[in-house]
Amino acid sequence: MTQKDITFVADFLTEHFNEAPELYNRKGKYFNVERVGQYLKDEDDDLVSPPNTEGNQWFNFLKDSTHLKESPLLFPYYPEKSLHFVKRQMEGVIDQCLQKPADVIGKSVHQAACMSLYKISQSEDSTPQLFKLPFLWNDKTSNLHYVLFTMLENSISKIHILRRHTDTSRSVSNGILAVEFGNFLNNSINDSSDSRCYSCLDAHFYDDETVTVVLKESVQQEGKERVLAQLPLS
Repeated sequence: MTQKDITFVADFLTEHFNEAPELYNRKGKYFNVERVGQYLKDEDDDLVSPPNTEGNQWFNFLKDSTHLKESPLLFPYYPEKSLHFVKRQMEGVIDQCLQKPADVIGKSVHQAACMSLYKISQSEDSTPQLFKLPFLWNDKTSNLHYVLFTMLENSISKIHILRRHTDTSRSVSNGILAVEFGNFLNNSINDSSDSRCYSCLDAHFYDDETVTVVLKESVQQEGKERVLAQLPLS
């Protein structure tokens, strides 16, 4: 060890392990523990060396504020406790805050409609991912709720649009429909339908009347064409 190392250890011992007569009535050794480690102990006992909050601007501010001093919005401070204790206290408060909304929301949610999108074989080991790109949009002007999604496997060139009224007691026409892109972008009679088919990479609502889609050519070779298209919902 170098002299610098020895000095460092000696300073550490001098600072943290001096005799502390005021702690003689405590259980355990009559020395101050290392001041960082005491905060990390997972126990409810008081800190051996609590922090000195004298001159702390935040505590002085609270002490001088009539409205904030007793405010229920401020989390209480436990100067004698470790971080584990404070963490458990905070988790308890958060759980209590979330329990009531969870109960209320849970009781208010009910099934408005049920649609069968696809069926899979019961013998399959793992369920394939056939449902992709769910994107939600709420048209507040017409009180309509939309869901955009695609189905994989045999319908990669289609995008499905589910439309429901926000008032579950009312229904809307064409509750669900599919838009097939296929080779609708072909601009030449020489383009064959086999080589210029498109599938949907992504789809979002641009506004209440427009859907934006990202398409790619359904071909195997490199350099697939990408198309950004905006389609009127009508």
